[in-house]
Amino acid sequence: MAKSIVLAALLSLYSTCVSAIPYNTFDGDGFPACHNVSAIYHPSSVDEMVSIVKKAAASGVPVRASGKGHMWYDTMCSDDNNTIIIQTEGVNGISDFSLGSTEGSVMIEAGVTFFELAEYLHERGASIGYALVNWNMTIAGAVAMGAHRSSLREASMVAAGTKEIHIIDGTGTIQKVVRDDTNDVWLAASTSLGLLGPIARIKFTIYPDFKVYAKQNILEEADVLNGDIYGLIAPYATANLWWWPYLKKFHQRYYDVVPTDLSPQQGFQSTFSITELEAITARTLLDSGKILPTSNMLAETIFYGLWSAPNFHEKTNDSAITTWPVYGWNYDVLIGGLYPGMLPEWDYNLRGYTLELAVPVTQANKLLKRVRALFDAEAAKGIIMTSTYRSGINIKFGRPYNDLLGQVWSVNNTDGADWTKGAIMFDFPSFRPTWGDNLRFNEPFYHNLATTLMNEFPCRPHWTKNTRDVLKQSVKNLDADHLKRFAAVRAKFDPKGMFKSVVGEIIGVM
Repeated sequence: MAKSIVLAALLSLYSTCVSAIPYNTFDGDGFPACHNVSAIYHPSSVDEMVSIVKKAAASGVPVRASGKGHMWYDTMCSDDNNTIIIQTEGVNGISDFSLGSTEGSVMIEAGVTFFELAEYLHERGASIGYALVNWNMTIAGAVAMGAHRSSLREASMVAAGTKEIHIIDGTGTIQKVVRDDTNDVWLAASTSLGLLGPIARIKFTIYPDFKVYAKQNILEEADVLNGDIYGLIAPYATANLWWWPYLKKFHQRYYDVVPTDLSPQQGFQSTFSITELEAITARTLLDSGKILPTSNMLAETIFYGLWSAPNFHEKTNDSAITTWPVYGWNYDVLIGGLYPGMLPEWDYNLRGYTLELAVPVTQANKLLKRVRALFDAEAAKGIIMTSTYRSGINIKFGRPYNDLLGQVWSVNNTDGADWTKGAIMFDFPSFRPTWGDNLRFNEPFYHNLATTLMNEFPCRPHWTKNTRDVLKQSVKNLDADHLKRFAAVRAKFDPKGMFKSVVGEIIGVM
């Protein structure tokens, strides 16, 4: 079936009549990652991916690869209606498993998700360590777009786990790019934005499986803003903060290794699982918050209370875990997935906007104080702003990792800032009202906040969590030499620009 779909799609490459259809994000209908594409292909092998690229190259057709569509905005493709999508979910082979006493490797294909790899590795006594993010993402997509976990101690960029990246270039040839931090080809492939071509395979670093604990503290806002933020995060394998601005509280969540036999508990985390009743209740309250700030205040108060308890179940029997700390295997505790029989929040029309900007962690206190000042400025006008997301404002962190387009590179900076201790990522998700114009309560506040931060700090954008307007504003903070070097590599892989995207066009590397 998959092959017939591919063959039919290939025939459309030669059609002079383009039928434009949207390609949606994980949020589904009405949330396009690409507004208009001419076809969506579902290959089942790397060879089929190569064949599609070769035919497209011969016809001058733009190509973008997509895994699970984990995008927030319409920035995945260019606005060329001839663009085709290679949906890689069916290309999910795992092979060449090898594990020594401290480290090993495995070869994964383009569509392998974190969940699929985690299951495969756990059955063999292995894991991918800390280079992991959401369960509903492909690893290739996460690498291409510079995804990361939150850690200042451990290498938490997903790309940090790669040993080789095999990319299908603009001629349909697979180029094997081997890790070499002195080579611009590697430094471009490491966070490529898909502009060098679809990733076909990745050789990924693995480790013997291990258990971790999760612990959470409640902190007063003033203690965080005036305290040692670096010290709250750096000691742990992975850690982050959740900010509740109306309540002036933070949650500090942190994780680290424990002996395998310390506890029989097998905790399994879920950030997005929700019942239908919970979803309807939350959506009704949040929708009223479009015009009633008191609804948003109540929502933040409820979400804060819910998030204070562990969002974990015991994996062996699906019972709720009610006390901290929580113990379990590293992937289950750090990421997890969905609880049995439950759906994610977006399947119940709970969807959001977001903004994510990275700043040197040495400026963390200054950054958060500036955001607090913006909240206070609204309050002085009688406008109370809140978090409208189930886990608050997500404050993440990244250890330096050097490539050309990542958020946390730290060498030879031209912005005059010190990135050598790592970065703080300000990730501000907010509920998208389901009615009217879909704009939020006091919508201009969010845009003013983004512009203020980009004008006053050396902000680097997350490539999938910002609007076109934010990306345009961020260009002034990007390193011109890095962009030039990346563009040179891109031109070698894709001289005709067939893998173009809105992001690539905005930052000037096409």
